[in-house]
This record gives sequence, C-alpha cells and structure tokens, in this order.
Amino acid sequence: MPAALRRIALVLALVAAAGCGWLKPQATPILPAEELYQLGENQLNEKRYEDARKSFTKIVERHPNSSYAPRARFLLGEAFYRDAEFDKAIKEFETFLSFYPRHQIADLVQYRLAMAYYDQVKPIEQDQTLAKKALEAFKTVVKQYPESRYATDSLAKIDICRGRLAQKEVWVAAYYINQGNPSAARQRLELVLKDYVRTLVYPEALWLLAEVNNAEGKPDAAKELLNRLAAEFPYTDFGRRAAQRLSAQR
Repeated sequence: MPAALRRIALVLALVAAAGCGWLKPQATPILPAEELYQLGENQLNEKRYEDARKSFTKIVERHPNSSYAPRARFLLGEAFYRDAEFDKAIKEFETFLSFYPRHQIADLVQYRLAMAYYDQVKPIEQDQTLAKKALEAFKTVVKQYPESRYATDSLAKIDICRGRLAQKEVWVAAYYINQGNPSAARQRLELVLKDYVRTLVYPEALWLLAEVNNAEGKPDAAKELLNRLAAEFPYTDFGRRAAQRLSAQR
C-alpha cells in the first residue's frame, strides 16, 4: 500500500476510535454530600418525596462518613413520614437511633418515631396496638430527653394515648355487659381503675363496675363504688347518676 494511503487509513482508524469514545455514555458524577443534601431538602420542601428520598439515599450510601449522613438518614425517614408511608418511616427512624443514639437530633427522631405510630391509631372499635406503641415511644422521649423541646408535647400525647387505651377497655366492658355477661367485664374495668386513674372514662368505669357488682349479687361493693363516684366526680353525668341511685336506696 502506498505511504499516502497508509496515512489516510491511520487517520480514519484514529477518527473511528475517537468516535466510539464519543458514543459511550458519560459516567454520572458523584455529587458532594453538601450538594445532595441541599437538593434533597429542596425536593422535600416541594413535596417531591420520592426524589428527596433518592437524594438522601445517595448521601447515606456514597458519603456514609460525612457530617451530612446522620441528618440525611433522618430526612429519608421524614420523606416517608410526610408521604404517609409510616412503616417505612418507622424503619428509617429506628435505624437512625441504632446508629446515632446520642446525636444532637436524636430527640427529634424519637419524637417522629412516636408520631409515626400515633398518626396510625385506629378507632376505638379496632385494635389499639399502635396506641400502645405510640405511648411507649412518647414515654421514651420524656425519659431519655427530659429537656427536649418535644418533651412537653410528648407528655400531652401520653395522656391522649392513655385515654384511648382506657376508653378501649371500657368499650369492651360495656359490650360484655350489654351481651348479658357482666362478669367478663370485671377484669377490664378493674384494670382501668388501677392503671388509668386520670382519664375521662374513669367515672364510667366506676359506674359499670358497680353495675357488675349488683349483677353478681354484691350490693355492698356496688354501694361503695357509687359513694366514691358521687363524692369524687359529682360534676359528671355518672356522678349525678350515682347520687340519684344512692338517694333512692335510702
């Protein structure tokens, strides 16, 4: 082959090789943790929850030792929480607390974990397991982070959860009584009187337990409960009922 043709062939080969390089997809650059975090925050604020989760996941996976990794882990859970994917949010919050139990936002994460249970609490007629889990999670906030800004609201939520659990016990007890099985209600009502003293259904529990005692042929025990009800809760409907019944028995 003449020298000129060899030079042309070489040039064409180099061009072809270069062309193949141009056709290859360029590698996606790994953004710094700071940029990913800012991107994720913006997406979260814009309610683009799936995009936000992708950004925070990249920080957790590609920059696990950066100062942004703990907060990214929390905001990954927060993106699930705001998207009402509570089970996934709970998993992320629990993972954060296992990795960073003493982090400066650990109190916030524990509070959010409690709220993820609390926001799923069912009506009284249904199972109250989530109310129990929320109660324990809020107790953890108060116990482990008593100075936290979330402690006060956690105390309020504890009262609400306790009230819900007491209400459930009274609801079941009333069902048994209405079904003609008052003895089956006793244990639940005694539990309310023992463990749920400062709840709104406490007077009702006293009244129903007095009804149970009457049904079981224990008038003295019933009268004792009615006296207590009339004396301690005179401003309630059940307190007034107790006073009326005691007056009629004299």
